[in-house]
Amino acid sequence: MDIKILKSFIAVAKHLSFSEAAQELHTVQPAISRHISSLEEQLGVSLFTRNSREVSITQAGEQLVKDATAILALTERAKNKVKLVDSGQLGSLSIAYLSSACLTFLAKLIRTYKSQFPNVHVTLLEMTATEQIEALKNERVDVAFSRPLPSTIADEFISETMYVDRLVAVVNKNHPFASTQTINLKTLKNEPFILFNRDEALGLFDEIITRCKRAGFSPNIISQPRHMQTLVTEVAAGLGLAIAPYCVSKLYSEGCHFIELEKVDTQIYLQLQYKQINSSATTQAFVEMALNAQAEIQLSMRN
Repeated sequence: MDIKILKSFIAVAKHLSFSEAAQELHTVQPAISRHISSLEEQLGVSLFTRNSREVSITQAGEQLVKDATAILALTERAKNKVKLVDSGQLGSLSIAYLSSACLTFLAKLIRTYKSQFPNVHVTLLEMTATEQIEALKNERVDVAFSRPLPSTIADEFISETMYVDRLVAVVNKNHPFASTQTINLKTLKNEPFILFNRDEALGLFDEIITRCKRAGFSPNIISQPRHMQTLVTEVAAGLGLAIAPYCVSKLYSEGCHFIELEKVDTQIYLQLQYKQINSSATTQAFVEMALNAQAEIQLSMRN
């Protein structure tokens, strides 16, 4: 049924007058008459009884009033929802993130986003860098806070650098180096190393190994935890020392001391990644908000 015809029918049923219905809809009476005739022909029933003095609605017409009112209300809701979705005000948003790299800013960023887009359902998914690559490829997440993507898929996504981190040494507070503020990597050659699992962060693991080899040694790796919090906990327990991004200091790291590495200028990028094409309006709105918060995010990582 044509929406315009249903509106004409509702107006006639409301006023029991073709002329008053025409006035309400800002049209002419013959147009209203054509709409009603067309509707009655489609349905094969009379909707109104007409004579020279009055118009009355039939039982079939009374039933149609209920259904037509529901149809028009549903149509209006659908139009409003489409507009909200198109503007990013309605929908869903799934965000993958590295926990240690996002602790200082993610909660506040999501709160700000939800205050402006309260009808968007947000899902947060803690993932390793490796897991995020698969999630982005399979479109299980809309955006990701992760490390640079491999060249094989990088062209499919837009990557915005949120901040640049650095490598530090992490030791137990009772370690002989715990009073040291800076240290040369080669000084650590005889220490037991705890490194984040290679399967979860291929680039990070290989970079640390390369740096150790440049310093003249291969590290004695005693543990490769799959979670950064486990790495920090193992160091705090005195099981060994770690080389890790400085962002791990934002985890629960009581019992740990963080030491700057001399002559190690490795830059570790945290990037916001999303699809190159066909990104949703909710994704675009979140990306814009995240980029506007970039300076604040960078400051939070320096404190």
